[in-house]
Amino acid sequence: MMKIAPSILSADFANLARDIQTVEAGGADLLHVDVMDGHFVPNLTFGPSMVAAIRPVTSLPLDVHMMVDDPEQWIPQFAQAGADTLLVHVEATPHIHRAMQLIHQNGVKAGVVVNPGTPLTMIEPILSLVDQVLIMTVNPGFGGQAFLPDMADKVAQLAAMRSEADLDFAIEVDGGITDQTLPIVFDAGADIFVAGSYIYNADDPAAQIDTLKAIEHDKL
Repeated sequence: MMKIAPSILSADFANLARDIQTVEAGGADLLHVDVMDGHFVPNLTFGPSMVAAIRPVTSLPLDVHMMVDDPEQWIPQFAQAGADTLLVHVEATPHIHRAMQLIHQNGVKAGVVVNPGTPLTMIEPILSLVDQVLIMTVNPGFGGQAFLPDMADKVAQLAAMRSEADLDFAIEVDGGITDQTLPIVFDAGADIFVAGSYIYNADDPAAQIDTLKAIEHDKL
């Protein structure tokens, strides 16, 4: 069953608790938190204190996407702050295997993230260690970008690798997800769909979530 993960990067920061509770009441399955350090990507967003502030506001799992250099130094802090899943870019560390181990040692789910220009061979050795794989469908750093259609092929390739190895990690996609692009990656094998501006820039965010979820029902 598909899961929708609204990205708070597109929420109103002055009314963040309200906007989180709106999507929770509207049927969101996860809450996606984009952590950016201004080094790994050219933007600066949230730190562990933001995750700690969000944690009491919602019962949704917090899907924390770490777009940071040296992610290992931050893993314990984000885990303690209340993250449920920590997602680390394979491009951000030469020690991705150790990073996945460290996340699990801190009691949360481990995910690896792959940028558009990175081949799946980079993560194949650690697929048995992960709970999620996030395929970026835009180049990371900013919300509101256009979906890269070629990434559907990468999702399909990853889904085939998962099946062949008899693994059960979830496949997540992030970037340019709308009611027009979600069916493309859903058909390719994705399970979790991050949507930011599509949900939060609308007058009725809950209706946008309903529209995305209806796509799965239409295909059954």
